[in-house]
Amino acid sequence: MIKCIATDMDGTLLNTMQEITEENRQAILKAQSQGIEVVVATGRSYQEAMFVLKQAGLTCPVICVNGAEVRSKTGEVITSIPIPQELAREAASRLKTNDVYYEVYTDKGAFSIDTDRAVSILIDIVVSANPEVKPEEVAYAAGARLRDGLIHPIDDYEKLFSDDDNQIYKLLGFSFELDKLEAASQSMNGLEELAVTKSANENIEIMARKAQKGIALEAFVRSQGISLSETMAIGDNFNDVSMLEKAGISVAMGNASDTIKAMCDRVTDTNEHSGVAKAIMQVL
Repeated sequence: MIKCIATDMDGTLLNTMQEITEENRQAILKAQSQGIEVVVATGRSYQEAMFVLKQAGLTCPVICVNGAEVRSKTGEVITSIPIPQELAREAASRLKTNDVYYEVYTDKGAFSIDTDRAVSILIDIVVSANPEVKPEEVAYAAGARLRDGLIHPIDDYEKLFSDDDNQIYKLLGFSFELDKLEAASQSMNGLEELAVTKSANENIEIMARKAQKGIALEAFVRSQGISLSETMAIGDNFNDVSMLEKAGISVAMGNASDTIKAMCDRVTDTNEHSGVAKAIMQVL
């Protein structure tokens, strides 16, 4: 019997417009009403994840920034695994050397040195992956990152790296020049305390090595008296692999790559067609 359901957000729980469909919302509420713990496991900051959950009227514990931070339903920080400041500074230097734009995720949210670029990159990624959607609609949804204070402008990342009050959770690099991304990824070799993964073709995500969704999920279910064999995980990309491998039932989204689908027990519908709801209803 499934007692916990862990779902990724982007490309999984959220549709192209960065929203939770009503079908997904109702399925989560039904699972919760039956005593099943539903936890969101995302690469997003807590602030960005909660913005979407609140819009849908949902309350869930959140494994955020790929497992670098875990928060309770009430927002209490349960665990955190930051990148040491000097190591974050070195990783950032290597991204810059390879001409890769990046954002810095902290316990206080996400920061960008170029907010216009932050929004335009998100628009380009969504439109290129979903050519049927209207760019102006995507632009409005992406613009919420700025309008609602979900990404903070900063003129120099060094202010974050040198401030002991900040915990650095992730560096998120973007580029449509995939050779640059690959070079940046390879440049992290030798920084053994770091893990590098991807949540889209156009990005790389750099966290502390133990900041993984699977490790965080395992600790979370144990704290709830639930076993991994009683857990279902749903995802679509490579930053979901660690939790898909650990869960008793692993579900790939219909829009996931063939590699992700091949490693999972089941394949559900796409994020545009409420694949999360369909996966949930199958186990209820």
